[in-house]
Amino acid sequence: MPSGCCIRALWILNNQDTVIFSRKFPVVEKRWRVSCEKETDDNLKYYLLPNDSELAAAFIDRKKREGSARGFGIRVSQSVRGSDSWLDDPITRHVISLFINGEEKLENNLLWPLVLHIKGSYSILVLPLVEPRHLKSYSTMCGKSDCGSAVGADENLSSLLLDLPSITGGFIVAQAIGDVILGEVMEPEVLVAASPSVGGLLDSLTGSIGISSISARAKPVASPVSASTVSGTSSSGAVMFDSPKAVSRPLEKDVLRSFISSAMPFGTPLDLSYSNISAIKTTGFSSSDTPPTERKQPAWKPYLYRGKQRILFTVHDTVHAALYDRDEIPDVITISGQVNCRAELEGLPDVSFPLTGLDAARIESLTFHPCAQVPEHGGDKQGITFSPPLGNFVLMHYQAHCSVGPPVKGFYQLSMVSENEGAFLFRLSLLEGYKAPVVMEFCTVTMPFPRRKVVSFDGTPSIGTVSNTEYSVEWKIVTNTRSVSGKTIEATFPGTVRFAPWQPQRTPSYGSALGIMADEDSDHETESGGSMVNVEDYIMEKMTKDLHAADLEDPFCWQGYNYAKVSFKMIGPSLSGMSIDPKSVNIFPAVKAPVEISTQVTAGDYILWNTLGKCPVTATPNA
Repeated sequence: MPSGCCIRALWILNNQDTVIFSRKFPVVEKRWRVSCEKETDDNLKYYLLPNDSELAAAFIDRKKREGSARGFGIRVSQSVRGSDSWLDDPITRHVISLFINGEEKLENNLLWPLVLHIKGSYSILVLPLVEPRHLKSYSTMCGKSDCGSAVGADENLSSLLLDLPSITGGFIVAQAIGDVILGEVMEPEVLVAASPSVGGLLDSLTGSIGISSISARAKPVASPVSASTVSGTSSSGAVMFDSPKAVSRPLEKDVLRSFISSAMPFGTPLDLSYSNISAIKTTGFSSSDTPPTERKQPAWKPYLYRGKQRILFTVHDTVHAALYDRDEIPDVITISGQVNCRAELEGLPDVSFPLTGLDAARIESLTFHPCAQVPEHGGDKQGITFSPPLGNFVLMHYQAHCSVGPPVKGFYQLSMVSENEGAFLFRLSLLEGYKAPVVMEFCTVTMPFPRRKVVSFDGTPSIGTVSNTEYSVEWKIVTNTRSVSGKTIEATFPGTVRFAPWQPQRTPSYGSALGIMADEDSDHETESGGSMVNVEDYIMEKMTKDLHAADLEDPFCWQGYNYAKVSFKMIGPSLSGMSIDPKSVNIFPAVKAPVEISTQVTAGDYILWNTLGKCPVTATPNA
């Protein structure tokens, strides 16, 4: 059986566990039937795929048995032999099995592997094609008396899934379908720095709505592009979005059927880019789209671009930070980034350039788009050659250390002065050590209180404005980009926040499923001394008494921890040191096309942990 990805069937269920859409692929199903008929094992007889009602019933049974749609992922007291959680492997929360008609003792009624992807209120199930021996191996593992995957064992789930590339394909299909049904078809963001001249500004504006020039109308690019929005101003001109971040589509079955028929005809995924498919249907093909005879047209470029030519690169750094402001715990700052590209080039050219800034002290890992050819790299430079696809795409991803100091640093303190009132203090420094042309477009600090309802707050910050929602307080430090271009900003915010009276919430958790429940009736002795430390300890103990352990969905969201989250966006040099010299970009065959480079830095998980509270930290071994 070929090792590529083919899909036997897919189902979409709503939050009432009712199948609202399904699609079966008879061509792929016939291959599965033939493979089963060749097996000599009587337990691997071929059975028809379930209808929608049978599939929904089996899904509901699994939810009851496993505790939720995803399940436990680990063996708990409720686990039964043959179920997914019996394997004691968290991957079974994403690759599940269903017993049709509830006949769990019959191996041939097992439907596996089903890739489960939850998007909004929908559960998407994708059944990729595997070999019968894989199904038999999984069924055998589910029936073992022991649990987990022992090191060096002949049969374990990890090694089985590594032998199935169709599982990865199934996840990609499920994610693409989820984006389509919710209208969240995302494209990488590519920025355009418009020149101050009228012609350059006009070209950028017309290009940003899918028109490369006024005199020569180009065939539309792969994605429909709306009018640009100005996101900031710098000395080099306006910075504009070259394409929308999302293409909204109504939740219609006809749209979904059309996408599936074009993206994966006969159950074989070909091109899961909604933008490409939409453009092909809108534009069609003509005799001028015939590629050069000496070049093979790649799958990622289904038709050729015609119009004004240019290349746009955007280096996008995302900064993740955990700032503790404690001598015993070092701060952690990392960068995950990507280089986005949009190459509006006619024909099938190759683009090459040396990527600089790859010093081993900063760059930890690199991955590239399938269109790129990358030789073994060494030193500070890396040569890249690629045949660009249509529209915006991610040329490469990278992980790096921050080459300069954190854009926002300082501390956050929160102390409970009474059971329903807390005093807090922020002291922050923005862009310390940074110089022009760095521009911070916005900076916001949010104090979340997921389980405490905010009644009011008092305090006046040294800069910015403050507002609150029902469960958070938000401090907008920077709203005007002109005031923070290349200079350090010191910001302080002392104040108090008052909460509604505390109401204990005892909700089931994975800890309770494992039988690890705290004894809520145990006696807690408190000292009635006048020490403020003892009073605060008593208040915090009373507040956290009813807190439950973290769910597997968000292991760090144990409500006993408190923190503030920083979000910001900067335009300027890359913090990772990643850079592209526009003069070193070469195109073959040679063509005159301008090259524009832009850089932006945004905050990812940028956390200020409460200096006076509890915080999670990873222990590192001594060197």
